Amino acid sequence: MRTHVQLNCAAPFGLLSKNAVLQTTSRFLGVLGILAAFLVPVVCSAADKAIYYWVSHGAPADPVWTYFLQGAEQWAKDTGNEVRTSFHSGDVPSQQEAIRAAISAKARGIVTSTPDPGSLTKVIADAHAAGIPVIIMNTEDKTSGRDAYVGGDNVAIGARWAQYLVDHNFVKKGDFVWMPVEVPGATYQVLETQGIDSVFKPLGITYEITEAKLDQAEIITRMSNYLTANRGKIKAIIGLGDLVTGSIKRVFDQVKVKPGEIPVVGWGNSIDTAQEVLDGYVNAAMWQDPQATSYLALSLASMAASGIPPGFDISVGTLYEKDKAANFLKIMQGAGR
Repeated sequence: MRTHVQLNCAAPFGLLSKNAVLQTTSRFLGVLGILAAFLVPVVCSAADKAIYYWVSHGAPADPVWTYFLQGAEQWAKDTGNEVRTSFHSGDVPSQQEAIRAAISAKARGIVTSTPDPGSLTKVIADAHAAGIPVIIMNTEDKTSGRDAYVGGDNVAIGARWAQYLVDHNFVKKGDFVWMPVEVPGATYQVLETQGIDSVFKPLGITYEITEAKLDQAEIITRMSNYLTANRGKIKAIIGLGDLVTGSIKRVFDQVKVKPGEIPVVGWGNSIDTAQEVLDGYVNAAMWQDPQATSYLALSLASMAASGIPPGFDISVGTLYEKDKAANFLKIMQGAGR
C-alpha cells in the first residue's frame, strides 16, 4: 500500500488556517506511523538475534573438523542466527571455559563434542540450570546429561572395522593389529577400542594403540618409525582418527610398503583418505557426515530451546570402499552440491 501526502505550498505555513494545519499534521503523523510499522520489526529482529555456541574438542588443522565447521556456518547462514565457534585441540579446561562463556552470554543453545568421558558433565548441568539446551555431536557421552546426540556410534564403528577385517579374512586368531591414534585416551579412541575389543578378544587377535600426535609431520614420522620396527608382525592396521588414516599413503611410500600389502581400515573424512581408498592404500573408510552432523545438532538445539525436547538421537556414518570412494571425494572437494 502506498500513502501519499500533499502539502499546500501555495501559501506560507503560517498563513494556513487552523484546520488546514491540523489536517496536514495529522496526515504527516499517519505516514510516520506506517513507516514505523515496517521499520520496527527489522530493528527488533536484529536486536533479538539468537546466539548459539559450537564448541569442538578437535584441532582446526584436522581436516574433518573443517567439514564440521562448514555445516555450522551453513546453518547460521540459512537461519540468520549467530553461531560462535571455537576449537580446543584436546584442551579440556579450555573447552569447559568456552561452555561457561556460552552460559554467561545467555546462549540460546550449545553444541559441543566430548573430549573425554565425564569431562563436560558439570558444565552441561550448569547450562541446564540456566535453561540452555546442550547437544553433543561427534563423540558420545551418554552419562553427561546432554539433551541429545548427533553422530556415529563409535563403539559400533569400532566393531564394524574389526568385523570387516575378520569377514574379509585379513586377520585370524593369533594375529596382531596396529592401531595408531592422534590422542590416546580421548573419548573417540576409548569407545572405538571397546567395539574393536568385542570382536578381536573372543578370536584371540591382539593389538597395540600408539600415539601419533596432532601435527601432520610428526604423525608421519612416528607412524613410519613404528611400521619400520614392527612390520614383520603387523597383519592389519586400524586408523582410529582421520589424521592417521589420511597419512597411510605417505607412511607406506616412505617405508616402501605397497598399496594393499597391509590391509587398512579407519576413518574416511578427508580428501587424503578417500584418495587412498581409490588408490588401494586403504580398504574401507568411515564417512561421518560431518557437515550434516553440525547442521542437525544446531537444529536440535534450536528446537529444544523453543520448548520441543528431542526424545531421540541421530545416528550417522557410512563405511565406503573403492566403488563409492569417488562420491565422497567429490563431496569433500566441494563438487557434491
